[in-house]
Formats: sequence, structure tokens, C-alpha cells
Amino acid sequence: MRLALFQPDIPGNVGAIMRSCACFGVPLDLIEPMGFPWDDKRVRRAGMDYFDHVAFTRHADWESFRAAQSSRLILLTSRGTHDLWDFAFEPGDVLLMGSESAGAPQHVHETAAATVRIPIAPELRSLNVSVAAAVALAEALRQTHQLPA
Repeated sequence: MRLALFQPDIPGNVGAIMRSCACFGVPLDLIEPMGFPWDDKRVRRAGMDYFDHVAFTRHADWESFRAAQSSRLILLTSRGTHDLWDFAFEPGDVLLMGSESAGAPQHVHETAAATVRIPIAPELRSLNVSVAAAVALAEALRQTHQLPA
């Protein structure tokens, strides 16, 4: 299981997601370009002392990311066709989150093996990407019996 962020915009969200990945023992893929300089202090501040406990890979672009992995790609999106609780995750899945400002473009949607949504109150738009990533990752790890002991 891996988590991937497509062109993230907000350094604090990346830091929070890095912290979740560290706690769950899940590697993180960062697909550039990012909407902030990588050395932004807000990434490290949000990740706190967990920053050094997460394995992460930076990819120069979408094509580099795709060339580096061959696992099933599951896109988390508010427009997903499957509810998170009903979707059957597999141990090698890569959970992909779109950018905070634009989500994932159509070519990313077309590449995904499935699109999954987290059910929320109908009058609301979406969860924060770092919260959504943690919720989805916890459910995928629970289903595949990969939660930390």
C-alpha cells in the first residue's frame, strides 16, 4: 500500500499527510510540480518530528510517477463512483489524492483503476485532503490487514 499526492498546493497538508504515512508505515509519492518550494518550513512544521520516519519519493511529473509504479491506482475524489466503505482494496494499491485547488485532471481519472469517494453530509463539498487521506488510508489498511500492530 502506498499513498500518492498529485501536485499538492499546501505545504501544511503535505506535512500532515507525511505524519499520517509515518504513523501507518506507508510510503508516500509526491508528484510534482508542487505549489510551493520543497524547503518550505510549513511542511516540516506540520510533519513535526515524524518527518524523518516516512519513506517518500518525489516524482518530477505524472509520467515519471507512472513509469515508477505498476500497482493498481485508486483515485480518491469527491466524484468517485464507489463509496469508501464498499470498495474492496488490495494490499498493493496506490491511493492517489488530487491537488487541493484543482483535484485530479481528466487524464488522471482515466488512468485510475477505480475512483472512490468518502461519503459526507450532502450539503458539504469535501474533507480537507489530509483528513481524507488519513480516513481512506486507515480503511484500506484495515481491509487488507496491514494496520500497524
